[in-house]
Amino acid sequence: MEALALLAFLVSCALCLYTWNSMYRRKNLPPGPTPLPLIGNLLQLKTGEIVKSMKELRERYGDVYTLYLGQRRAVVLCGYDVVKEALVDNGVEFGARGRLPVIDLYFKGHGEAFDPIFYFSQVAANITCSIIFGSRYNYKDPNFLRLMHIIDEIFRTMSSFWGQLFDIFDVVMKHLPGPHHRTRTYLNELQDFVEERMKIDLKTLNTSSPRHMIDSFLIKMEEEKQNPSTQFTMTNFLTNTTVLFIAGTETISTTLRHGFLLLLKHPDVKCKVQEEIDHVIGRQRAPSFEDRVSMPYTEAVIHEIQRYGNVLPMNLPHSVTRDTQFRGFTIPKDTDVFPILTFVLRDPKYFPDPDAFIPSRFLDENGSFKKNEAFLVFSAGKRVCLGESLARMEMFLFLTTILQNFNITATVDPKDLDISAQMVGFSNVPRPYKIRVTPR
Repeated sequence: MEALALLAFLVSCALCLYTWNSMYRRKNLPPGPTPLPLIGNLLQLKTGEIVKSMKELRERYGDVYTLYLGQRRAVVLCGYDVVKEALVDNGVEFGARGRLPVIDLYFKGHGEAFDPIFYFSQVAANITCSIIFGSRYNYKDPNFLRLMHIIDEIFRTMSSFWGQLFDIFDVVMKHLPGPHHRTRTYLNELQDFVEERMKIDLKTLNTSSPRHMIDSFLIKMEEEKQNPSTQFTMTNFLTNTTVLFIAGTETISTTLRHGFLLLLKHPDVKCKVQEEIDHVIGRQRAPSFEDRVSMPYTEAVIHEIQRYGNVLPMNLPHSVTRDTQFRGFTIPKDTDVFPILTFVLRDPKYFPDPDAFIPSRFLDENGSFKKNEAFLVFSAGKRVCLGESLARMEMFLFLTTILQNFNITATVDPKDLDISAQMVGFSNVPRPYKIRVTPR
């Protein structure tokens, strides 16, 4: 029994020593009183006289010293000069929100770091809903949550191993059972969702006053119902609407995720954008798309986010309409063509040091925005992205509105953030990260 008690004592001592070494060893920290295991420097802080105690410690250790509140390490700053140097001159480094455990317990996690992926998807999807249905959904609306689930599952199944296998061996795979058929199931569900909404709107349709895309299409269908070659058919409407939801939600959501990750990685860029926002827009009104002509740096940052993020690296496949001679070669009719955007957006001839995030590449020597002919984020030619204008507007308004009102910080040191993209299906997605948002 005595041996067991001795063993327990030795283990306890070892744990205390381990805790002391791991939690309190110096690592080139400012000086301060030696902490005790578990309780830290609580013995140096007199109850009801904490400020007086800290003043006494300042007299001994100087204007910057280290204090342990239990196992929680804190650096104390004393005096105007040192506080100004930290909070003003080094505002980026000292700008994160510190912990107030009592307040945190009350708020139960609200305001803490969060994964932004679902929020960006919700915002993008609701904009598409506004265009097609003429109204937005409440984010807790069961119908909207159903829509978000459908869109998410479509991308999950398309990006899965089975989904990619189907794209490669569709001639065989379409005849075989398996999980690769789930994409079609969810696409049909999305089509049903749109059709349900269409039936509702049809009951209140006013042909002389269209309210949204559904009304406009229904009116055109009625006008051309006697035209055998019309493109305004129910099948075309449902197909195109499904594509709009998929493309209009995922691409902008993924670009926003890339964008805010890059701003977390480069807080100096974020601060310069906020400075331009404060100078051009201020804090009293909401940003408008017209502001972008007066904000060259912000425009340059958005372009570099889109170039670097490279959301659709392989582009969407094209196809030749007839036997085509190209650079001495013959491409047979109906051959798929992949104009790989990665090799365009990372072409060192047009983008020196292409693997680096450098917004200034889109600025001239006078600080004005400079176009680059190789910036083909939205592809080019007849099949250029239909939503290019909307995407440009969304990116500008999302970015400026958030940075006008909030500071964003990472949960880790910016140098530890991994900004390399992951290829998931045919899309480049950023690695998971969390973001802290605090009012400016």
